[in-house]
Amino acid sequence: MRARVHGMLSKRSDGGRRGLPGAGALRAALQRGRSSELSRRRLIAAVSLAGAASMAAVSLRQLGMIKHLPDPPLPGFDSDRVTSSDIAFALTMPDAPLAFTSFASNLALAGWGGAERARRARWIPVAVAVKAAAEAALSGWLLVQMRRRERAWCAYCLVAITANFAVFALSLPEGWSALGKARARS
Repeated sequence: MRARVHGMLSKRSDGGRRGLPGAGALRAALQRGRSSELSRRRLIAAVSLAGAASMAAVSLRQLGMIKHLPDPPLPGFDSDRVTSSDIAFALTMPDAPLAFTSFASNLALAGWGGAERARRARWIPVAVAVKAAAEAALSGWLLVQMRRRERAWCAYCLVAITANFAVFALSLPEGWSALGKARARS
């Protein structure tokens, strides 16, 4: 077993470290690459972190760890009401921890594959765009429900909704590129 694991290790990559085959190239692409695809993937990660932070606060409220979510001093905001609504618990669990997990998964998806993943692993950007489309559609529905059913706004939810729309918009170019390259090969 030890020889097998040792055999998986490549010869020294950048920095004199030993690593798995391809790890050095992936690290270099993600940390130093300058392509527009990588820039968008970094933005997806940043926007997802903002969405995750907002859902972390809501998760604390929904799980009873805090009693109140502060709202902006504007009329129509009542985050406590919105985050404690029936819709927020419709999945037999609070929705914020699920949304937090989804935003966290965006970080892994943003880092999955090198700079050429739209050409070499086309299904990854397509899957990312499909996930983002589903989440943007759900976010749109939740935005309407927030106003119609609860008659109040949740600032934290609006951050998450905006983040989902942004992730969708940022994921489309690479997803379309991957689909175009798949069609060109067939």
